[in-house]
Parts: sequence; C-alpha cells; structure tokens
Amino acid sequence: MEGQKVYGYMRVSSKEQNEDRQRIALLEVGVPGKGIYMDKQSGKDFERPQYKRLLRRLDSNSVLFVKSIDRLGRNYADLNEQWRIITKEKGADIVVIDMPILDTRREKNLMGTFISDIVLALLSYVAENERVNIRQRQAEGIAAAKARGVKFGRPAVLLPENFHEVHSQWRGKQMTLKQAARACNLAESTFFDKAREYEGS
Repeated sequence: MEGQKVYGYMRVSSKEQNEDRQRIALLEVGVPGKGIYMDKQSGKDFERPQYKRLLRRLDSNSVLFVKSIDRLGRNYADLNEQWRIITKEKGADIVVIDMPILDTRREKNLMGTFISDIVLALLSYVAENERVNIRQRQAEGIAAAKARGVKFGRPAVLLPENFHEVHSQWRGKQMTLKQAARACNLAESTFFDKAREYEGS
C-alpha cells in the first residue's frame, strides 16, 4: 500500500450497532482513522453524503477497504454499478476484508478482473435476495399476526364511564378543556381527539 492513498468506508443503519467492529477491522488492515468515511443509513441505495465525498477523492492511486460487501450496498444493480465506477472509471482498487477473493489489487490481468466481477455479481445478488426475503418474511409475519388477532400500533384508549357527561358539560362551556380532560383522567389532546370521534359518530 506504499504510496497509495488508503480509504475505508463504513455503513451502519440506525438499527445496527456494528460500527466498532467495522472501524476496528479497517484500522487493523492499515486504514488511517482520518481516511475512514461513515454513513448512518440503509444500504438500499447510494444517496449517502459521506460515500459521495469519498467517491470524489478516489483515483487510480487509491485503495478502498470495506469490511463486507453489504456495507458498501445491498441493491444488486446499484452495487455492480458503483463497483464499475470505482474500479473502471476511477481506476481505484477495492478490498473486501471478509472476502479476500474480492481484492482487485491481486491479479491485474483479465482473468483476475473476470473472477472478481463474477464473485461480486454473485455476492451482490445474494445480498439483494436476502433483503427481499427479509421484507417478505416481515410482511408474512405481520399478516399471520393480524390473522391471529394481534393488533398493531398503540392500544386504543377506552372512554371513561363519565366521558359523555363531561363531554356535554365541556361543550356547554361549563368546563374548560383542561378541567374536562382532568375529570376523565385523560391527556388534553386525547380528550379532544376522543370528543371529535364521539361527535363524528
């Protein structure tokens, strides 16, 4: 890596907590801390601010490290397109730490490029397929839960027994909203919403 500019890219979705593992892996292979770029968002597309900044810096004297291919992206078509931009247009090298065969520095001949491109296509297809499967499993799980009678969202607030009477006094201006809500042991906003529902029905 002598003479080359070395960069690392990390991505974590807001739900994931693997930021430290990615950073440690990048530092261990020699990526300087100031050369690490990180986005906190989904891998479904490449509309990511830090990734775009990194892409502008890459050239034929650069090598980019990522811990695993899904940290770069999960969308099959977009991932292949970005790989092409980085390796062909920018002329930079990519090293996927968890998948040593995806190291474009290894064999610069046609066969090396061919193998790398095939492996990338296969892996990115698997990553996209897994993303689709997860979405499908979630949808099926929600449908099955609904069929079992599981209710989603916040539980409905039941009307207190004195609601009708209090509502009538509030509408007759005998009570303020605050007093009415307190009398029903509800938040003001909840009382107001329930009053609108009650009047609408």
